[in-house]
Parts: sequence; structure tokens; C-alpha cells
Amino acid sequence: MNRILIPIILFFIIEVSGYDRITGLPFATRSEVIAQNGMAATSHPLATQAAIDILKNGGNAIDAAIAANAILGLMEPTGCGIGGDLFAIVWIDKDKRLYGLNASGPAPKNISIEKLKKRNINKIPAYGPLPVTVPGAVAGWTELHKKFGSMPFEKLFDQAIWYAENGFPVTETIAYYLNLSAERFKDYPNFKNVWMPNGKAPIKGEIFKNPLLAKNYKKIAKSYGEDFYSGDIAKSM
Repeated sequence: MNRILIPIILFFIIEVSGYDRITGLPFATRSEVIAQNGMAATSHPLATQAAIDILKNGGNAIDAAIAANAILGLMEPTGCGIGGDLFAIVWIDKDKRLYGLNASGPAPKNISIEKLKKRNINKIPAYGPLPVTVPGAVAGWTELHKKFGSMPFEKLFDQAIWYAENGFPVTETIAYYLNLSAERFKDYPNFKNVWMPNGKAPIKGEIFKNPLLAKNYKKIAKSYGEDFYSGDIAKSM
């Protein structure tokens, strides 16, 4: 009899323990978000807040997305940034039309399959300059803004620049990955100058600043992205 009762009791406890909410889906960690005029969803609360601020100030979804993406490039550099690419799907309700953008960059001008073969490279390296394509994110921002944006392009970077200059708290996950990367890249001057200003990578909760990115964001904002591909930023790369 006991052999029959024990599994039933355990099953009952597991089932009941999942229902830690009065209403809504069991096991949900957060309540549903309900809004009247618009909403934003990103992987960082400060990026989400920036997107909402753009909407409150008269911007549209594209303006909000660009502003949020700029902040994510600052606060979550392991997954976003001006050194990467951009992909977008945009629904314009008044036109009942879906638009898509592939802003992935091509291979660098001075590289070719033949040159790689001569160096006996048979697969894409894990890191270094060779696996990096021409970054398409900045061009993606400008193309989206040209076609769909409503606010001045320069204004979309205000909050990202402010956080880069004044600092923001580093999250647990980003701190983990930056410290992991520091073991591999600590001898690279560029990495050390940006991500190890005090001789070590930032830890969880540390207020981190990135003045170099703030400087580059200002140039991108003022030049409508041109500086990144043909100006001072391009020359520095």
C-alpha cells in the first residue's frame, strides 16, 4: 500500500508547488505586461526603459529600437554592439506590409579565399581579426531610420552616451563573460584599455564607464553613421 501512496503524494506536492501565483500561468516569474499605447521588450531593463522614453517623447517603434540597441551595445557587449550586424523585421500597419532588413556585413576588402588557403586556414578561427566581417549594425540603424524613423537620429543616442560617460551597474551574466574573456585577451592593449581600466574586468554590480564608446556614439550620431565607415572611427580600425 505504501508503495502506491508515496508516488501519488510526491506528484501532488510537485504539482501544487508550481502554483505559486493566485492567477496567471503556473511557474511564470513575472505578471503579464499590459499597455495602452506601446511597449518594448529587451534583455536589459535600462534598454527597455530607454525605448519607452523614446515612445513617450513622440518617437516610433524604430526610433525606440535603435535607442535600445545602442544601450545594449554598451551594457551587453558580449551579444550586441557596433562591431556586429543587424537584422530586422518591421510591420507597417497602415500599409499592411512586412519589411525585412539584412544588415550583415561582407568580408573585408583585403581578404579572399585564396589568401586564407595560402595561410592553411581551413576553418573559421574562434577569435582574432580573420573571422570578423565588416560590421553592418550602424548601416542597419541608418537604413531603418531613413525609411521608418521619426525623431532626429542624433537624439536616439542621448541615453546610451549618458550611461557610457556616467556609468551603469554591470549585470551578473556580463561580469561573468567579461572576466572569462579577460583571461584570454588580457594581453591585447585595446581590450585591456576598455574592459580592464583598473587592471581587471568589472565584477557584478560595479559601476562601469566606457568613455571611448561614448565618443564613438557621438561621432556616429552626428555623422549619420558615416564616420564609422569612412571617418575617424574607420581609420582607427
